[in-house]
Amino acid sequence: MREVAAEQITALVADLYQQANFRLPDDVLAAIRSAAGSEESELGRQVLSLLLENADVAASERLPLCQDTGSAVVFVELGEEVIVSGGSLAAAVDAGVARAREEGCLRASVVSSPCFERRNTGDNTPAVLHVETVAGDGVTVTVMPKGGGSENAGATAMLKPADGAAGVARFVVDTVGRTGAGACPPLFLGVGIGGTLDRAVLLAKKALLRPVGQPAADARLAALEAEILERVNGLGIGPAGLGGTVTCLGVAVEEFPCHIASLPVALNVQCNAARRASGRI
Repeated sequence: MREVAAEQITALVADLYQQANFRLPDDVLAAIRSAAGSEESELGRQVLSLLLENADVAASERLPLCQDTGSAVVFVELGEEVIVSGGSLAAAVDAGVARAREEGCLRASVVSSPCFERRNTGDNTPAVLHVETVAGDGVTVTVMPKGGGSENAGATAMLKPADGAAGVARFVVDTVGRTGAGACPPLFLGVGIGGTLDRAVLLAKKALLRPVGQPAADARLAALEAEILERVNGLGIGPAGLGGTVTCLGVAVEEFPCHIASLPVALNVQCNAARRASGRI
């Protein structure tokens, strides 16, 4: 067994959450640069150029890419041979998020009691924590600051099995079409299919962690991703919703076996600031 101190996890989360808010991943930057070269709208190209300039300033000055520094979504792959000492895993993660908010001067965006007084917790906690037990003696942490505008654009549906892939594509395209500019396009779309309602939503969220441009291993899912991408870009929403040919920069679809009577599907939307960062102890 390997002992990992809770403070190590806290320090890693604090570092990753700041890194994610200040610096876009290389694959995301590459996708925006590519879009700037292919966008047919002059105004759209200007928007994409500004997004790249914003990313450069944020990285060089250690400033948030966006004023909405997000709810903290944290994925932890915890080795079966790991013991967390000196505190619980959840508490260690929350402490890291709180430290990142203070050290990075990040906005506190989380409120308690959502239906009632909605009082700000003051430190952006608690994090939305997903833990998966894996083989080995390591701890891998991935943070995803999730802005309110993009998260609000997500949706779920319990389709009929007969709806099939065509129904999934229609659901995604229609949902993006209704959202319009509300999620700050160009967008990244994570789609989860199967499992139960809750599993489909988690699949959609995790799909956003896949490197941009990496197709699904299953050729049928890869074809579905390509179809959705083409149809969403055909909506004409464009960068910042000002019209154009690039509304979406990437689609990732993940699936899981489901009940014979069900076809759960979920869409999780990420804005152009597709922030994520990973590290390992």
